[in-house]
Amino acid sequence: MKQIFTFGNYLRDKYGHKVYKVGINISGFTCPNIDGTVAKGGCTFCENDSFSASTNEVQELKGFHLNLDSQTNPNLDKQLLQLEMQFNAISKRQRQEYGATKFLVYFQSFTNTYAPLPTLKALYEKALSFDDVVGLSIGTRSDSITQETLEYISGLGKEKEIWIEFGIQSVYDETLERINRGHDSANVKEWILKTKESGLNVCGHLIFGLPGETQDMMLHTAKEAYEWGIDSVKYHPLYVVKKTALANEYIKGEFTPISEELYLDTLIKAIQMKPERVSVQRVTAGIDDNSLLAPQWCRDKNRQIKKINSALKPFNLKY
Repeated sequence: MKQIFTFGNYLRDKYGHKVYKVGINISGFTCPNIDGTVAKGGCTFCENDSFSASTNEVQELKGFHLNLDSQTNPNLDKQLLQLEMQFNAISKRQRQEYGATKFLVYFQSFTNTYAPLPTLKALYEKALSFDDVVGLSIGTRSDSITQETLEYISGLGKEKEIWIEFGIQSVYDETLERINRGHDSANVKEWILKTKESGLNVCGHLIFGLPGETQDMMLHTAKEAYEWGIDSVKYHPLYVVKKTALANEYIKGEFTPISEELYLDTLIKAIQMKPERVSVQRVTAGIDDNSLLAPQWCRDKNRQIKKINSALKPFNLKY
């Protein structure tokens, strides 16, 4: 059995042992698709409240939002404190439970380049100053990063392990419009190519099961993403949670979630199409709480992984 080249494999090969991702959520970050800059309400599948900062002892900064045009940031010190407290708490747990020794700080929730450059510099450089941090992974949208920011991050990448994670989702503009994405596929391609040209690593997020898409469309999206030169990939099934526009469509019978069988078949085909050099960071997603409406097979991630490995076995592959 041949193991699929995972992101964990990539980091272990490079650093000699496992590097753990520390997911960070900073208050004040939002999205141009939520704040009305390019659209309102966010993507149809996005439940905005689920992205509130998990700051534990640090109080969330309610009502405070940054964007690319923000002239000042009166809460930068509080954001830096949130960053430090979250990193310390999560990395301590990873050290104790898993014996972790090296870390990648993952700016995860919302759009983490959607702020003025001085704020980004302060946060990124603070994260890189923590003990045993080898680099950053920055989740963002292609319409929310400036050339100036890209050049700055590229400079960091000369010394540290820096990844930019872009939500590709689909290469079909009709799909992006239907999910209220707020930008087109050409914009994603443009910024992925620019990011690669700057020497940075790119992870692309793909969603299978978007409204109106056939398997051929899903696989074409994967093929295009590979051809754009992404270095790593996250595959997600589209699931429906409460308090979203997609939930309203589902309740009205206007949207049918992807079946487990079709997701598995599409995933296996996408993996088989994948260039060897592209690492895999995620093969499925879901949530096990009462916010999940459908499909129910997205509730148990361990079961999903077992099913995925069973589907991979005939091809002599394992995840």
